[in-house]
Amino acid sequence: MPEKGGGNISPAFFVLLAVVTEPLADDRSLVRRCLAGEDAAFELTLDLYRDRVFSLLCRLAQNPADAEDLAQETFLKAFRNLSQYDPSRPLLSWLFAIAHNTAMDFHRARNPALVSLDAEEAPLELPERTPRLELAVAASLRSREIELVLSSLPPLYREILILRHQEELDYAEIGRILELPSGTVKNRLFRAREKLRTGLEAAGLGECG
Repeated sequence: MPEKGGGNISPAFFVLLAVVTEPLADDRSLVRRCLAGEDAAFELTLDLYRDRVFSLLCRLAQNPADAEDLAQETFLKAFRNLSQYDPSRPLLSWLFAIAHNTAMDFHRARNPALVSLDAEEAPLELPERTPRLELAVAASLRSREIELVLSSLPPLYREILILRHQEELDYAEIGRILELPSGTVKNRLFRAREKLRTGLEAAGLGECG
């Protein structure tokens, strides 16, 4: 279609316009289109979920370059194994599970002790958690001053705090991502909160609950 100035609009413009204006498809439809080989569906999947997967991996790897490599590996694995996607789950949670396994392999190859919490996974008598504490921890994770304290925690504690308080996933979905029973999820989250609280107090940043 000619422009008023006499030039021609590049065909690439219409491809970009189609991607930008395309209605947000639900996960199952998006996966079906990817499996059918639609390039636009692959691009839309990346546009929708790349930043959140990268953000999680940045917290786990603590190095943007490593996180970028891990994110690329995560999406490559996801696209190669789309036929294994469970349509009853949110696509983002499935991607988080792949990102988790990819990040754990990364840490395991460098320092296996970082991804082992076996000695701390024994059942606990957990106190009742209050909405106030939930909100306080979530607010802490959004504060820039907390990044240093959070980065000092083992990767598995950082991860579960992010999944619960930043991504706002429930215990069942976190359990699916981490391949843990609900009781272990609650135990790990409790210990992660306690370590975060202790770190905040030591840093003079007050309590999170």
